[in-house]
Amino acid sequence: MRVEILGCSGGIGGNTMRTTSMLIDQDILIDAGTGVSDLPLVALAAIDHVFITHSHLDHIACLPFILDSVGDMRNTPLTMHATQATQDIIRRHIFNWQIWPDFSEIPSPENPFLRFNTIEVGKSLRIGHRSITALPANHTVPAVGYQLEDLRSHASLVFSGDTTSCDALWKMVNEIPNLRYLILEAAFPDKLRELAMMSKHLCPSLLLEELEKLQSDPEILVTHAKPGQSDQIEKELRAGAGQRRIKMLAMESVLTL
Repeated sequence: MRVEILGCSGGIGGNTMRTTSMLIDQDILIDAGTGVSDLPLVALAAIDHVFITHSHLDHIACLPFILDSVGDMRNTPLTMHATQATQDIIRRHIFNWQIWPDFSEIPSPENPFLRFNTIEVGKSLRIGHRSITALPANHTVPAVGYQLEDLRSHASLVFSGDTTSCDALWKMVNEIPNLRYLILEAAFPDKLRELAMMSKHLCPSLLLEELEKLQSDPEILVTHAKPGQSDQIEKELRAGAGQRRIKMLAMESVLTL
């Protein structure tokens, strides 16, 4: 399984900051932030599945544009996988004919550009040799993380999505036997700890407290730093990481399972 980081920033600006999205092989997206906009049309048309962690704009911004740009280039609907709560928000506020057309009805309800599939925490969906499982998260809106497993190598990657402290997440993560990569968020430096807590994000001190619950030793990659904050977040994480292998996630990096 090949995981390409299309975007991993908490904001935009310049040539290096794109919001959250990961391309799995050629046909699956985890979130659809602004990083998706760098893909050519042929690559956009190859995407069959988009797994959404939550409804915030930095994680879904490009989904409406994918459908508008390549919907007529595809023979089957693109499937958006999300919890029912997240689907309801996106359908009510995005695909509502006011903000954007409802592509679940275009060109017809019988043959649309978009269809929805409901996921549940703890339930796995197999797509070819890949298994994708929704994990608990704790954010300001209904949210999940994801476990990605290559069923050939049995190696796994976990992406927390946006979350603050979440014991239920660690309970499931600690049951994964071959966890190779753990992608966690840290949106703010410690001087903004109160803002992180209010917005249900993590900062370095909160993230390090959460890592005390982790029972395995995967490579830890940190994402979602707000613009201009990445260097300070990395400095604070390295100061407290001990023996943990922690580094900031980089756009355009590729992880292999």
